[in-house]
Amino acid sequence: MKIALIGASGYVGAPLLQEALNRGHQVTALVRQPQRLAPHPQLAAQQADVHDTEVLTEQLRGHDLVISAFNPGWGLADIREQFIAGSRSIIEACQRAGVRRLLVVGGAGSLYVAPGVQLIDTPDFPAQYKEGAEGARQLLTILQNEQELEWSFLSPAAQLVPGPRTGRFRLGRDELLMNGDKPGSISVADLAVALLDEAEQPQHVRQRFTLAY
Repeated sequence: MKIALIGASGYVGAPLLQEALNRGHQVTALVRQPQRLAPHPQLAAQQADVHDTEVLTEQLRGHDLVISAFNPGWGLADIREQFIAGSRSIIEACQRAGVRRLLVVGGAGSLYVAPGVQLIDTPDFPAQYKEGAEGARQLLTILQNEQELEWSFLSPAAQLVPGPRTGRFRLGRDELLMNGDKPGSISVADLAVALLDEAEQPQHVRQRFTLAY
């Protein structure tokens, strides 16, 4: 497949890029600094600004699907607004480019821990991550009202950690997956496995899903 990967040099995006290349896909990596990416025969690296919808539309045109690991950067005072604005631009660019399939890496904050209660709304949710998590929760709502794209939204486990690629994990839907009485974890490498599995064999079209060990 021809995959456009937004945010291919980030904490989540880099393992996604490696997984896609290892599976033999042709990848256009859309990043702020393309010179950071090592050359690869299946890779085309391009500088991108997700807020420039017109240019992004042309960069996405002709691809089979788009994977977004977009993150404006932790610590920004307006991270929620930046995340929502950039994500809306990505959605619009997909529509304009005629790319119907969009896979998005979201956050765990919108997963349910009890009926009607999402993780982000619990007292122990870390304050430093709340604005970014709120942006991801709002993006999920935007996608749930989207009628044109065949989107999927992957919420990682509560603990998204460095670690090996095992290919062994549990999938879930809207509830936070637990490991005993503690929130579950997943490596970024195995998150990449799950998302590329979804790209190749769609099981969660217009749905959110999650995973954990």
